[in-house]
Amino acid sequence: MAHAVTASGTPPVRANEPLNADSVRRARIDLAACLRWAARNGLEEGICNHFSAVLPERPDLFLVNPYGLAFAEVTASSLLLCDFHGNVVEGDGQPEATAFHIHAELHRLKPNARAAFHTHMPYATALAMLEGQPLLWAGQTALRFYGRIAVDEDYNGLALDASEGERIARSAGEADVVFLKNHGVMVLGETIAEAWDDLYYLERAAQAQVLAMSTGRTIKTVPEEIVKRVAAQEAAGRAESARLHLESVKRVLARDEPTFLA
Repeated sequence: MAHAVTASGTPPVRANEPLNADSVRRARIDLAACLRWAARNGLEEGICNHFSAVLPERPDLFLVNPYGLAFAEVTASSLLLCDFHGNVVEGDGQPEATAFHIHAELHRLKPNARAAFHTHMPYATALAMLEGQPLLWAGQTALRFYGRIAVDEDYNGLALDASEGERIARSAGEADVVFLKNHGVMVLGETIAEAWDDLYYLERAAQAQVLAMSTGRTIKTVPEEIVKRVAAQEAAGRAESARLHLESVKRVLARDEPTFLA
């Protein structure tokens, strides 16, 4: 059952700026679009996964999907605006308890992680269930994640208090992607678009690897010097590519599922 929860520690200093209605609306639309498109791609698990994003001008407030709605049901206005004490500032309902504890601590401890997407998406989660490093440097799509992955080896049950959220946040270090062993993945981004872009391509990379592994043949990995070169090439254009990727998602949704804008 959903209920209000309280984060440990000190939240980010409350910004003095009032809420900017236009900025909040844009963030709501972007996050709702990511949730809807994740549903289309089978990246959600029932009502149990969660995406969050800190407001651009208010580092003390973040949007998160409400407990009880499937990703495909989320609209821009149904997203909850929460503070770091577990209070819902705008919206009806409550965040799912583990969503609050994980995301509040991530945003509190990692201020550059403006967006945090947590899923149990099938292929990436399958790799999180294996011993050793989850992602191999064998497919081109995987190479964008070189040097950007952390692995949390210590599954500790549901995150029903702030200490578990803090532990997960600290395990991320400087990584953008955290494989939570026996659990799922967390993708962090400086923007909603960048988090979405990485989430999407992470699952595609994981899917390709699982399919390759299923053949029983030896995986051919890429030499490290080429891996590093491709990762640098990807990094150079990643932010703009992510922006364009999300814009394309919003155009398709505006045509096919315009209710996400409500």
